[in-house]
Amino acid sequence: MNPSTDPPGASRFHTTRWSVVFAAGSSPADSREALEELFGTYWRPVFSFIRRRGNAADEARDLTQGFFTSFLERKGVEGLDPSRGRFRAYLLAAVKNFLSVEKERARAIKRGGGAQLFSLSVADHAELAIEPADTRTPESDYERHWALALLRQALERLRSEQAAKGRSELFERLKPTLADEAIDGGYAAVAAELELTTVAVKVAAHRLKKRYGELIVEEVARTLELPQEIDDELNLLFEALGG
Repeated sequence: MNPSTDPPGASRFHTTRWSVVFAAGSSPADSREALEELFGTYWRPVFSFIRRRGNAADEARDLTQGFFTSFLERKGVEGLDPSRGRFRAYLLAAVKNFLSVEKERARAIKRGGGAQLFSLSVADHAELAIEPADTRTPESDYERHWALALLRQALERLRSEQAAKGRSELFERLKPTLADEAIDGGYAAVAAELELTTVAVKVAAHRLKKRYGELIVEEVARTLELPQEIDDELNLLFEALGG
């Protein structure tokens, strides 16, 4: 593929989620750190799937913890097909397999000396303890939370980039525009608060939205093996958000 026509995010394929998974075990400290970051991003989709399978919130939390801890012990990467495919689909299949084998022992699973890969805040408990809606299947709920996780990750990366440039305050004021929401007082109010021109604020909002879109594409690309899958994956995930 000609570099000038590569889709956004293609240059990041050397750091795909698959790269992280297959590096697990090569250096225990490094691989654990990388996988903890990976699962810190994707535990919500896994939790939502397990929750919708009829498990109470606390049980679903324990099962999610057990799944990720088991994954760190290499059980999640044994016997993988070299063609791999989409990480989203693989992780869902791995969760289903884990549940079928381990559910009866889930509450007793505290591998790795009881190390916690993630902890739930009060807000997390409130969000994830809500009974799932009857109209959504476990799989569709997983897809929705997967899409939300990608958006969340892209937003955090954008926030970090802006903070590094000393633009945290401007970012927080313009953040609603990333979801096409109105800003209190409009651009003029932001300009007055931050002692900028209205034109400068409008330009900043446009650039933020453009960069956010690029980061979303990059996050999707990191879950795929082939660049040509990006557009299709984006369409599927935004469909999931609308479901």
